[in-house]
Amino acid sequence: MMLVIPDVLPRAQALALREEILVADWVDGNVTSGSGSASVKRNRQLPEESAVTQRAQEVVSAALVANAVFLSAALPKTIFPPLFNRYGGGEEFGLHVDNAIRVHNASGTRIRTDLSCTLFLTDPDDYDGGELEIQGSLGTMRHKLPAGHALLYPSTTLHQVTPVTRGERVSCFFWLQSLVGSHAEREMLFELDQSVQALSAERGKTDAEVLRLTALYHNLVRHWSQA
Repeated sequence: MMLVIPDVLPRAQALALREEILVADWVDGNVTSGSGSASVKRNRQLPEESAVTQRAQEVVSAALVANAVFLSAALPKTIFPPLFNRYGGGEEFGLHVDNAIRVHNASGTRIRTDLSCTLFLTDPDDYDGGELEIQGSLGTMRHKLPAGHALLYPSTTLHQVTPVTRGERVSCFFWLQSLVGSHAEREMLFELDQSVQALSAERGKTDAEVLRLTALYHNLVRHWSQA
C-alpha cells in the first residue's frame, strides 16, 4: 500500500523548516547509502549529528506522533530518526531498494525497514523533475506532493528519484519498523480502523456495532503484532 498523508506539517511550517535547514552545512548523500545504492545516488544530506538536523527531527517527529492517519497506517514500533536531503540540477537517486536493516549510529538501534516515508518540504511548482517513482504490481507510480504532504510506502519496493532539471527539491525521509510486519495484514488493519472511525463519528463510540468492530480491530492487532 502506498498512502499519501496530507498536511503532516502545515504548508507554512514545512516551508519554514525548509528555509531553516537550507542554511546549514550539507554533505554527500552517500553517507547513509548501502553498497547497492551508492553507485546510483547523487544528492546532498544534512549530517545526522548536526544541531540543525536534531532540531528539524524534533519538529517532524512531533508531527508524526500527532497524526492519526500515519499512526493507523504505519503502526510504528520504531521510527528511524528523520533525515533530510536535497537535489539540485542533475542530481538524482537511481532505481534501488532500501536496505532491509538500518542501524542508528549514535544509539546503535537496529530496525527492520518495513516502511519508507518521504515528507515533502518543497512545493511541486518550485522544481522540475525530482519525482518519486515507485514500482508496484499496478505499474510505476509517480509522486510529487505539496510541501507538508507525506508519502508512506513499503520499503520492499523498487523506487527512484528522477533527475532534477530546475530548482531544488528538499525533503525529509525516514524508515520505520512496524508492530505488524506483514504488509497485507497492516493494510487490512488500516482499512478496518478507518471504517471504525467513520462509523464511530456517525453512531457514537458506545454504539454496539462500533464496540464490536473496535474489539475486533484491537484483537487482530494483538494477534498480529510483534511488540
